[in-house]
Amino acid sequence: MDVVAKPKIIDKNTNKNQAILLSNLTSIDLENIAQKIANAYFNKQVITVFDYHLTSEEARIVQQKLINILTSSQGELIGYKAALTNQKAQENFNVSQPLLGVLLENTLLPSGVKVPANFGAKTMIEGDLMVRVSSEKINQVTTPEETRQYLDAVIPFLELPDLVYDRNVAVNGEMLIAINAGARLGVVGKVIPLVGKKMSKNKLKDISVTLVDESGKIIAQGNSNALLGDPLNVVFWIKEQLQSQGKTLKKGDLLSLGSMTPLIPVEAGKTMIAEYEGLPDTEIEEIVVTFE
Repeated sequence: MDVVAKPKIIDKNTNKNQAILLSNLTSIDLENIAQKIANAYFNKQVITVFDYHLTSEEARIVQQKLINILTSSQGELIGYKAALTNQKAQENFNVSQPLLGVLLENTLLPSGVKVPANFGAKTMIEGDLMVRVSSEKINQVTTPEETRQYLDAVIPFLELPDLVYDRNVAVNGEMLIAINAGARLGVVGKVIPLVGKKMSKNKLKDISVTLVDESGKIIAQGNSNALLGDPLNVVFWIKEQLQSQGKTLKKGDLLSLGSMTPLIPVEAGKTMIAEYEGLPDTEIEEIVVTFE
């Protein structure tokens, strides 16, 4: 199975006549963009044309409008995701920092679940890692290391993102923000407590994951140190990003920390098993998902 091809990147010198300029975008335009993305989401169809040049702020507005549309069927906000938290992924999309999205309650599925291979428009799978916030005091920390004491669980997590855009559409960071950083579905493993002695040392950056198929063939491998060098750096980044938007983390929030493996295209009839090593008090923890 091949990893996804490097995406086409927007040329910053693209003829401005080929896109709707920033100054011409109205609130109605942003609403229409959000509805266009929502239609693609619900109909599981790729977006083949996207003639808008969004700023980061406009992209966040579109994302919020999209979330407002999706919550009626996908449930309330249950946490956040950081996308493009490893350097190679950032280089692929020509961005210099991660992107923030939100997690909705009904999109998180248990291990062993069977999922249609066409669960979205452009379906992928990646080995991810999740942590859970234990206290709103996390909003007061000033360093990544301090966030550790306000996390009470680490959770193996297979994200099933949907990149939505057709392969011929040039994609940039703002366009990914607009589609909620590609969030679609995720398969959640065992909740592993981070308490007492387990919190005396940061072991989160020593977790590895191996994705194998039903035949035992290794499809992809990765390590948690790919997440901005340390998963706690991602936690801190999410906290800082939310505060810059006037928001805060809440007790119980789930944080998806990004891809530890390359993005893998989903294939019908395949079963994917994620084997996590290095989790506290656990030799190997598995997550299984089958694509129908």
